[in-house]
Amino acid sequence: MSGENDLIKLYSGRILALAAEIPHTDRLAAPDATVKKRSPLCGSTVTVDITLHDGRITEFAQDVKACALGQASASVVGANVIGRSRDEIETARDALKRMLKEDGPTPPAPFDGLEVLRPARDYKNRHASILLAVEATLEAMDQAAQANCA
Repeated sequence: MSGENDLIKLYSGRILALAAEIPHTDRLAAPDATVKKRSPLCGSTVTVDITLHDGRITEFAQDVKACALGQASASVVGANVIGRSRDEIETARDALKRMLKEDGPTPPAPFDGLEVLRPARDYKNRHASILLAVEATLEAMDQAAQANCA
């Protein structure tokens, strides 16, 4: 019964609310890059479209097919990603990984809303889904930067 109570706590009202409010879900008509990432463990996927200008995200869209935790993460990322540089996104990703794997500090603002996912640290099988949106965004930024240099 304890495991069931832990899962109920994991899927808090805040996580479920974030999962229901994912921003930027309409695909971009002409993105600089599109990346689809999949978690092999659970099958969750996130597809990200971005446009870049001067190394910052100017437009962002995402198609999220993930568990509530992956959706909540995508919601926080999507709400805060426009205007950000690759370094800011990478810092958020690295902090999120440390928070999940090592109970490290909360990712810095504006991605501090990812703190809501701290209870998932004990569910390693959910970590990949939680990281999908931010990792897809980083990969899309790399592809867009390469395409803009070509």
